[in-house]
Formats: sequence, C-alpha cells, structure tokens
Amino acid sequence: MFIRQHTRKIDGKRQAYWALVESFRTHSGPRQRVVAWLGRLDEAGRLGIAQAARMAAGDSDAPDRQLRLFPEDEAELEPRWVEVNAAGVRVENSCMFGGPWLALHIVRRLKLDQFLDETLPQGKETVPWSMTALILIIARLLDPSSELYVAEQWYSKTALPELLGVPAAAVDDNRLYRALDQLLPHKRALECHLKERLGTLFGLEYDLLLYDVTSTFFEGTAAFPLAQRGYSRDQRSDCKQVCIGLVVSRCGMPLGYEVFAGNTADVTTVQQIVGEMEDRYGRSQRVWVMDRGMVSEKNLDFFRQGQRRYLVGTPKSLLRQYERELLAEDWRTIRDGIEVKILDIPPVPGEAPQDDGSEGTKDREIFLLCRSRDRVQKEAGILKRFEERIEQRLTAMAERCVKQKRNVAAVERDVGRLLGQNTRAARLFEVRVTKRDDGYARLEWKKQSAAQDWAELSAGCYLLRTNVTDWSDEELWKTYMQLTEAEAAFRIHKSDLSLRPIWHQKEDRVLAHILVCFLSYVLWKTLGQICRQAGLGDEPRRVLDELSEIRLLNVILPTREGIELKEECVARPSEHQQILLDHLGLRLPSRLRRR
Repeated sequence: MFIRQHTRKIDGKRQAYWALVESFRTHSGPRQRVVAWLGRLDEAGRLGIAQAARMAAGDSDAPDRQLRLFPEDEAELEPRWVEVNAAGVRVENSCMFGGPWLALHIVRRLKLDQFLDETLPQGKETVPWSMTALILIIARLLDPSSELYVAEQWYSKTALPELLGVPAAAVDDNRLYRALDQLLPHKRALECHLKERLGTLFGLEYDLLLYDVTSTFFEGTAAFPLAQRGYSRDQRSDCKQVCIGLVVSRCGMPLGYEVFAGNTADVTTVQQIVGEMEDRYGRSQRVWVMDRGMVSEKNLDFFRQGQRRYLVGTPKSLLRQYERELLAEDWRTIRDGIEVKILDIPPVPGEAPQDDGSEGTKDREIFLLCRSRDRVQKEAGILKRFEERIEQRLTAMAERCVKQKRNVAAVERDVGRLLGQNTRAARLFEVRVTKRDDGYARLEWKKQSAAQDWAELSAGCYLLRTNVTDWSDEELWKTYMQLTEAEAAFRIHKSDLSLRPIWHQKEDRVLAHILVCFLSYVLWKTLGQICRQAGLGDEPRRVLDELSEIRLLNVILPTREGIELKEECVARPSEHQQILLDHLGLRLPSRLRRR
C-alpha cells in the first residue's frame, strides 16, 4: 500500500487530500483501488503513515514492499489509539454478509472458482467471466430472481462486491446474460469436475443411480424447437415447456442432467441418458432405479443386452396377474406397515422360459410385490372421494334427463367429461345413455361390484421388477424408495431455486438458466451434506437463512484531528448463529480483507 495525493477545488481554491491506495492483480494486469480516504495531512502525518507501513512490513529498509490491508492472523493486530468524537460515530452501508460468505466457502471447497477461472475464456473484459458466473450461481442459491434484479438491486445489497472484488457499478444485466453464454459450452466438464470433487469430499459411491424426469414451463412465446406443449407436471398445459432428466446418487447428490423437448415421453429418454452417463463416466456394475413411467420392453431389452442392472416400477395393470398372491397370507413384514413378497416373472407367450432360475443367472428377473398400510388408507380415501363425486353427478344427470328433453349426444358428452375428470373411480361405474320412445336421452348407471372388489384388494399395492437377484427383499424395497431423492431434487429446483417459470426466450439462454440452477443445487446439496456431517440434520435452507442475517457494516469514526476513520466490520453473530458456525467449523472474520 502507499498514499496518493488527490486535489479538488473548493471556493476557487485548490485543496489537497490524501488517500491510502492498495495494488492488486487481476486477469487484465495490476490494478489499484482506494482503501481509505485520509483527508488533509501535514508532512508529519504523511511521514508517520509511511513509517507505520514500513514497521508493519518488518523491514524499515524496504518501504516499497506490498502490504495487505489486514494481516493474515487477526492476533497480529496491534492496538491503535485515537480520540474519537462519540457523538459523530455512525454506521453506513449495512449489507448481507453471512449468506454470500458461506456460499463462497462452499464454492471454494468444491474448487468451483478455480475450475471456472481456468476454464472460462479470458479476454479484455474488466470483470472476468468466472467472477460473473459465480455471481449468477450464488444469487440463484441465496435469492433466486432475474438477471435484471440481481444487477440493479440484489448485488449491491450484499457483501459480494467486497468478497469478490467486483464493484457493483461493474455488474449489469447485459454482463450477466453474456456470462450465461460463456458458461453453457462447459456443461459437461462442469458435471465431471463436480462429480469428482463431491466423491472426494464425502466419499460418495456411484454404484446406484436414480433417474427421473420433470418439466418446467415458459412464460412468453418460446419460439424454438425444444419448447413444446406436453404433459405438464406443473398443471400448466397452456404453456410450452421443456423436460429435464436428472440423475442423482443414492444420497441425492446430482451426477448430471439432460434437457429434452417438452413433448418428449419419459420412456423415450432412458437409453439416451444411460448412454450419456456411460460415455462420461464409464460402464460399471451400477444399478439403475427408475419409476414405472420409464418402463417398456424395449428399454428392458436395452438393459439386458448391455448386462446392466436395474430396479424399476411396473404399470399397476400388471397386478392383475398376481391376484392370487394378493389374496394369500404369506406376506413378510420388513418394517411397520410395509409387507413384501418375491415372485417369479410370469412367462411371456411365445418366449422360451428363463434360464435355470439359479441365483447366479444374469438373465433371471424377479418381481417384488409390495403393500403399504399407509398407502391403502390414502388410496381408499382418494377413491372414495372421486366415487362420491361421480355418483352425485350421475344421479343429478339422470334426474335431469327425466325432467327435461335432453339430446343423446349432449348427454354422452357430459358423461364422458365427468368420467374423464374423475378417472380414478371411472372404472367403478357402468353408464348407459339410450334413446327414449320420444327420441330424447335416458341415462342409466350402476356400480360394478367386481371393479369395486379389485380396487379394495389392490389398494396400496405396487410391483417392482429387477434383475438384481443377490439382494434381499428389504434391500430392494429400500433402494426403490430412494427415488424420493430425485423427486426432492426437482422440488428444490422448482421451489427454492425458482427453476420455474422460465422467462428466457432464446434456446441457449434457457439451457444456461437450467445449468445455473443445477450448479446452485450442487451448492445446496454440498451444504446439506456438510450440515449432516456436523450433526445439524439436512436443512441447508434454514442454515442459509439464519447465517444470512449476519451483516457487514461500515463504521465511521470521526477523530479529534478531523479525519474520519472508516472500518468495514462484520457484525457479531447471535448465540444461535455462533452455535451453527461452531458445528460447521467456521470462523467469521471480524473485519473484511479485500481481495
């Protein structure tokens, strides 16, 4: 550091002021910035500051040695005593510190900043693309919003300008949009880097991969090929959408994802996503776990031909082949409310029987029949609600046909609409619309006792299919239940990270937006894993919200000499915040060291 003179005119007279200036390095070369304004100094004052700098350097003969603004260890700080006007002490520019500081800590543990610095291209830009990308990722984690909001309102209210060394004036929405363009080409390399870092940090194993698909919709025209109308998980069939296939480990750590057109059926994505993961990470004896929406004989043949292992759900209609087993009492209870039994795959007509059935046969498949007491009660309640709705409406429609002259075609449309809106219970009713002697409609209906009996028998039951024959029935059931990790990942993406709706109208920007959400989710899961190891459970949002209350303050101290001292201080954490920090093994700085 060194002191530099600045001048300005006051009442026509030239006045000299002094500033403490620090040199620092950037990708574009050395730069300088003002650390503190010292006001007017006489010769003795200037010499005193220069002497203090040389003494702090530990070498009075080396006055030009570069000094840090604050020592590495705060214990090295020597007391400095000045007379301060207590009535003039004030606090300025209180900004959010805890959240950005914790997010940067996670970024550095993942070495994401280092990867971005080495990977993203470097040019003549004043702010490196790696820094701008970090701003996007951290903003998505802490306060998901638009690039315009981040640039104009959010960024300046946080401590990121001090933590990253990027002033708020240098961050605008155009720079953030262009950073999306710079980040997208490195999607695959980012996924590989994070997979390796997460495995190293937490000793993760990728022997079990969970795969699921969701959709997210657009606001606006979205006029590009990926944006299509299809089955919407968000109940927004009026909007175009894209589908996202996500692969996670058994603990929910993300491994990779792919984006598909909005009208893509889940079952058609399986071979592509499996091929992508194997090309990227190699083929090994992994077990793929998927729900029944991914299952087709074509996909199962694909798994068998590649000698891949799988555990999948099956369509509920397949349960009818096992009505006898459902009625039998040879269930095995593996936990309270959960019963299972292992069954052999029924032979397919026209096919040769499966091998000898030994445990070592690779082609052997089994079914796991499961029944959940909680699901029995839930499904029975749902069915009853739809059944009552249909019954009430059919009764009213039949009475109306008696009292009024209704057209047969119109009544048939009403019945079709009613059953289509209540498909869960539609099979329980037999409805007939006939023509009366006068040519108008008559509606007759009755309940089907056989369908009612089957609904009661199959309630809460589901069937799993697998070629993993060396696991117990309990291990198979527990493994399939881990699909909830993939579902939780989508829930976090959509709620906590605001993946939906998408406002971008260019395809590459849409893909980059999804990538930023994915990277923020990696930070989320990393914090969750750190919290779990620290005995804090898996509540990263609560930890982020609590620590985000810690503020960075500019404390202004007016001295007797007329000089105002400005100190950037981090507020002391509350008792609860300090307990969190202690469990996480983190120590807040009392003052901020500039980059």
